[in-house]
Amino acid sequence: MASTRTRTAGTKGVPRAEREEQLLTAAVEEFGRRGYGGASMAAIAERVGVTKPLLYQYFGSKDALYAAALERVAGSLTRALTAALAPGVTSLGTPLSVLGAIFTTLEGRRHAWFVLYDRTLPAAGALREAAERHRAAIDVLAAAGSAEFLAARGIADPLDSDALKHLWTGTVSTLVTWWIHHPGESAQEMAERCRRLITAIVA
Repeated sequence: MASTRTRTAGTKGVPRAEREEQLLTAAVEEFGRRGYGGASMAAIAERVGVTKPLLYQYFGSKDALYAAALERVAGSLTRALTAALAPGVTSLGTPLSVLGAIFTTLEGRRHAWFVLYDRTLPAAGALREAAERHRAAIDVLAAAGSAEFLAARGIADPLDSDALKHLWTGTVSTLVTWWIHHPGESAQEMAERCRRLITAIVA
């Protein structure tokens, strides 16, 4: 559909940095929607309105393009989460800030979430290792936040902390998936919905 494609007037006259940005944005969308296994270089090129050879000229291979898309998504999410957790996790306000940071980061490219959590990646190899490395970095943030949140309540059992981390990461993934299926919900509206739900559950 034309409304989902980032088309340009042609392939010439566009600065290299701008063209690379267009291609990477299209790749994040295509990989996020179809996964590494289902996405094609032809479809990504078509999103931008360029030829497949030009896409290869910029990124060399599908693996290299996916790696660049993964770095973009993981980097932006990690920075957002790190900033949201910086004040310390001592109240429900911080988990809500984390959710807000995730929704804000993904606004306009919600399927980017599935670039990081892509189930179609090869079982072994550089792409799988890179994805697992980035997921592990986010897991470290979630684990530290869970431990700090419980410590503020006098709970020091590491198994409690690990269970909370798994509960939290599963909840975040479920909420992002729900949000993707409700495109009319803005990042701000989604964050407010989560605030209402979490407040109601705690109450």
